[in-house]
Amino acid sequence: QVQVEESGGGLVQAGGSLRLSCTASGFSFSGGGMTWFRQAPGKEREFVASIRRGLTNTYVADSVKGRFAISGNNAKNTVYLQMNSLKSEDTAVYFCAAGYPISSSLTSPSAYRYWGRGTQVTVSS
Repeated sequence: QVQVEESGGGLVQAGGSLRLSCTASGFSFSGGGMTWFRQAPGKEREFVASIRRGLTNTYVADSVKGRFAISGNNAKNTVYLQMNSLKSEDTAVYFCAAGYPISSSLTSPSAYRYWGRGTQVTVSS
């Protein structure tokens, strides 16, 4: 069974940086994709960034483009989300999801079968 775990969340000041990690045990990066979503209280789960095709293809949401970057290490079964220039609106629970999405469903939570429990990111002013 695939096990997904996020880590690296915490409290940071606006303008600061944070690096999240996601380990997906039992999941093949060469055959699937890993995606970061986030969800703030009272809001819908939002797509953040995705990596697939053996970690060679990435896609980042417009809302975080230029500030966030996704990368991975196949040997460690780990995907990272580097978050820079953090803003208060980035405050959310960040979830890591694994699955086998096609391009048309890449940003949809329903395209992913395996999910971590989430890690809290809080950006203070």
